[in-house]
Amino acid sequence: MRRGEEEPRPYPQTPRRRLGVPVFHFLVNPQRADACEAALETAKWLSGLGVQVLFHHEAGKMLRQPSVAPPEFGEADLVVTFGGDGTLIQAAQACSEKNTPILGVYYGRFGFVTQCDPQEVRGALRQFLDGESEIDERMMLKGELERNDEVVATLHALNEIALQRSIATRMMIFNVSIDWEQVTSYPADGILVATPTGSTAYSLSAGGPIVDPRVKAMVLTPITPHSLGARPLVLAPESRVDMSVDLRGDAVFSADGQSRLNLLTGDHVVVSRSERVTRLVQVDRSDFLLKLRTRLLWGARS
Repeated sequence: MRRGEEEPRPYPQTPRRRLGVPVFHFLVNPQRADACEAALETAKWLSGLGVQVLFHHEAGKMLRQPSVAPPEFGEADLVVTFGGDGTLIQAAQACSEKNTPILGVYYGRFGFVTQCDPQEVRGALRQFLDGESEIDERMMLKGELERNDEVVATLHALNEIALQRSIATRMMIFNVSIDWEQVTSYPADGILVATPTGSTAYSLSAGGPIVDPRVKAMVLTPITPHSLGARPLVLAPESRVDMSVDLRGDAVFSADGQSRLNLLTGDHVVVSRSERVTRLVQVDRSDFLLKLRTRLLWGARS
């Protein structure tokens, strides 16, 4: 180690409320200077209230703050994200497994899932510490990759499970069965199954409907289909969607655009409701309707 360099901070053991002290974990978009600055200021303020704050290891290293090991990131009383929807979705992967609530602070370009504007963060955190926060449980999806009648991989998603061609592959034929009933086949770039939360993400860009996140449902949306008969379909949350593709190139199975797996000939992706949920700290009950107007410009006149 060179002279003047700080020793790497060891990852402390972080059971929830260790010795009665609340434990908060921070995930920060390192590309946003304003998000990093806000995270540092909030961590300092929380420390003054007796809260132990640990950063995701990448941000902790960059900002020279105490860090938590990646496998333990979801082990906290609360996870706070500073960034856009992508940052919150990254946290959801770890937090949904541990049932840990998330407060998303908006520092992004769109921010439809993040619940808290920067000026609201201290009030929201104080309310959480006082035990007065309401938690919004968001439905998630489970995608299972089946190969030779065996499940070889399982991915969970807050927004969507997608099956699509790779960039270098031409349009492919996608096959869809719902509840063991063959429904359709059509040429397309892909197909996805979205949650109501994900209905304002990739599914919306592909022409899918907007669904209130309080509704429990699944949205089946084709991605640029070469067929006039291919339309989005809203399904019951207990549905089982089996997707496959006639492989004449490379196809990819992904969850929230973050985890990606390549398919082999004969593979199937089965999508169902996940046993996990993403627990979001609710700041404003009218948050969804407000964002329709302010961020999707719902009803705006040109």
